[in-house]
Amino acid sequence: MTQSPDEARFARLEARVEAAATAAAAAATDAAAARYLAAAHDRDIADLGVKVNACTAAINALGEQTRARLEQVDARLEQVDARLEQVDARFDQVDARFERLETKVDDGLAQMRHGFDQTAAGFARIAGLIEGLQARGAEG
Repeated sequence: MTQSPDEARFARLEARVEAAATAAAAAATDAAAARYLAAAHDRDIADLGVKVNACTAAINALGEQTRARLEQVDARLEQVDARLEQVDARFDQVDARFERLETKVDDGLAQMRHGFDQTAAGFARIAGLIEGLQARGAEG
């Protein structure tokens, strides 16, 4: 059976239409896949934006908490500094009192030495007088 030229032409046309339909279906499938991937990409970007915003908020909150804690630490350190200044002033007072006491003790010791020296001189004079009396008594 031989085909007429019109039948052969019609068969070629059918094959071309079928190929075009297959290509169109493939293109539609590719377009749908591309739209799906684009939508998924947009959702991923949106989710990433939400996560970045949440991380930024958490970091900012942590920064605020840290700032507040550091302000508390600074306030406590100022109190400690004030107390240490008071303690330092008290030590200065104690040091001045010890210096005055040391001066009084040194003065007292000097007075005692002077008194001892005078007493020793008195004893020496008494001893000299006693010796003089003994020497007179031995002569006479």
